[in-house]
Amino acid sequence: MNEEFENEVSRTLKTLKDGGIILYPTDTVWGLGCDALNQRAVDKIYKLKQRESSKSLIILVDSFDMLKTYVDKVPEIALDLINSIDKPVTVIYDNAHNLPKNLLAADKTIAIRIVKNDFCQRLIAELKRPIISTSANISGEPTPLVFSKISENVKNQVDYCVQMFHEQFIQAKASTILRLFENGEYQVIRD
Repeated sequence: MNEEFENEVSRTLKTLKDGGIILYPTDTVWGLGCDALNQRAVDKIYKLKQRESSKSLIILVDSFDMLKTYVDKVPEIALDLINSIDKPVTVIYDNAHNLPKNLLAADKTIAIRIVKNDFCQRLIAELKRPIISTSANISGEPTPLVFSKISENVKNQVDYCVQMFHEQFIQAKASTILRLFENGEYQVIRD
């Protein structure tokens, strides 16, 4: 990767390690993120988004191995499902663990996406922890599909805004969401 990319990873990583909130490109839309294992940082995301804490957030991991750190039993079909769909896939798993309580849904499920975006993968690999991914808007407002549509209000509340990829049109669509049960059955929540 080039020097600009490396410097951007370093600056963003420092913010994550310091417990800050980042505005960053994901494999879907621009998102708000933080170290998913830092409960205070997660609380800041809820506050910024004005989101009810009962609505859990998505976390991004960089690999199937990292996924297994946060889910008690990953059904065998999980990897096949993730690899068979040609766009980003977020999977809701049962029996999440090793995560702050404010990240879990009331039924102890967690939504996790194995991210394929180079920038996100690198951040997660360097941090060695998952990061939060939620759309860069106040809850209830439209999801901005490109950087230029993110409100100044949101931009002004983050600790660091990634300075690359502003003109890049990413996927500009939310991920497919699947609810995967321990017995291997699944349900499509959002396509």
